[in-house]
Amino acid sequence: MDSIVLAAGTAVVSAMATEAWQQARTGVVAWWGRVRPDQADGVDAALEESRNGVLAARQAHDISREQALVDDWQVRLHLLVREDPALVGELRRLLDEDLTPRLPVQEQTRVGSIVMKATASGRGRVYQSGGDLHVTER
Repeated sequence: MDSIVLAAGTAVVSAMATEAWQQARTGVVAWWGRVRPDQADGVDAALEESRNGVLAARQAHDISREQALVDDWQVRLHLLVREDPALVGELRRLLDEDLTPRLPVQEQTRVGSIVMKATASGRGRVYQSGGDLHVTER
């Protein structure tokens, strides 16, 4: 899946548990209505259902339930982008302008993504890390 799709799905679900949910929801429904007008009402209802699930998951400290909702929204967004790859730019704008700015700082960090690629040939070695990395070789 495209990193924008992953980040946007995470941001949609993260926004559901914030004070700014109504503004974020309005942005998501408006965007969806522009790209798939026939699906806007269904998406609005699905967002509300998912929000209830997120709030319940957070209250119960059920990380796997919340992650399942993130996965669901990532798949929904992925299907749209797969049908029309030109939507990636619009999804990026939705993420940058309507979703991420409405999230608390700790949630904004969760939305970011890291893409790392490496190639080694022969006896070469590659070390990659998203955090601290200590390598000791002799």
